[in-house]
Amino acid sequence: MTTKRGNELRPHIGIYGRRNYGKSSLINKITKQDIAIVSDIAGTTTDIVKKAIEISQIGPVVIIDTAGIDDMGELGKLRVKKTLDSLDMIDFAILLITHNTFDKPEKNIIDEFKKRNIPFIIIHNKSDLEPLSLRLKDKIKRDYGVPIIDFSIKNDNVQDLIELIKNNLPETAFKTTNILSDIISPGDIVLLITPIDAEAPEGRLILPQVQTIRQILDNNAIAIVCKENEAESIIKEKFPNPSLVITDSQVFSKVDKIVPRHILLTSFSILLARQKGNFEYYLKGTPYIDKLNDNDKILILESCTHDVNCDYDIGRVKIPKWLCDYTGKNLEFKVVSGLEKIDNIKDFAMVIQCGGCVVTKKQIELRLRPAIEAGIPVSNYGMTIAYVKGIFNRAIQPFIDLQSS
Repeated sequence: MTTKRGNELRPHIGIYGRRNYGKSSLINKITKQDIAIVSDIAGTTTDIVKKAIEISQIGPVVIIDTAGIDDMGELGKLRVKKTLDSLDMIDFAILLITHNTFDKPEKNIIDEFKKRNIPFIIIHNKSDLEPLSLRLKDKIKRDYGVPIIDFSIKNDNVQDLIELIKNNLPETAFKTTNILSDIISPGDIVLLITPIDAEAPEGRLILPQVQTIRQILDNNAIAIVCKENEAESIIKEKFPNPSLVITDSQVFSKVDKIVPRHILLTSFSILLARQKGNFEYYLKGTPYIDKLNDNDKILILESCTHDVNCDYDIGRVKIPKWLCDYTGKNLEFKVVSGLEKIDNIKDFAMVIQCGGCVVTKKQIELRLRPAIEAGIPVSNYGMTIAYVKGIFNRAIQPFIDLQSS
């Protein structure tokens, strides 16, 4: 069974175009399913619709159907805004045009693609009614340098379209970088310290821990998993020299005292920061913690939505408490979950992003871009915790060694 979290890690493909240009029909044609509502009435799609599917020759993806980019009226403006908001979650875009119409709405949405470095293709739909003119085709290729094809839902073979998507969908949207491959070698022992507390899911490990175990195995290394109260005896009596120790950030202080200084130590969250986040910006932004002042506002970004445990929640309870204790300042915190739009980014003195285990690298990059462009320091959960616990330099050392080598 495919889980919601699994869906979030699939490449996200957004379909864009004016009302009644055949976006929903195209989705149904590609997927060979009646996923999207099709109607001759313009504006049938009033909100973004996400559907996890498998496309032949491409594999598992999430298709996003959007409202028309030319929607009008007060309600229409809200629909267009939601369509634009969806750009922050996609890896690839398909822009539909028809009747050889290419004007301000199309140019505006392409500008938005380019702002976010989103690769895209253009499909001239309904070619059975009016074929794509060579003049427009040449102009689009000259101005934008992207593929454009003539297509008809009624007449054309969808395989040509699927092949075009396949050839232009960025490879990075599919592949998860193995960020341990340059740190460990075949046969190395990696000790994973995974607390089982009130936040741990019943009967299973959390996703970052599972992903890390898989990466260790993919590198033909050996994963040893234990709880924090077992770590000291394992290091002393069974595996005294693991190549790397990876811990949950919440027990950094305890593990730092247990693990000898010559052994590399980091956390699951910092691994995710290097794999998916803006790692260089995290390195630069985290020390800004020392410059925080009374009444500064801190934005906490959670990539998923989850049940909040009032006593143990890492982003809503523990990190705010640790930051206030460390700085001695009266700080204000706002938590935003999922990919909810962030307003007034300049109101915040600092942004702290979670590890992002349930979202794509592209989504985190786009999530943090407004803060980075505004010059606001950014950090992530693991780096922030390491900093306030006094072991920031040690926790990032495995990656600093690589940069200096």
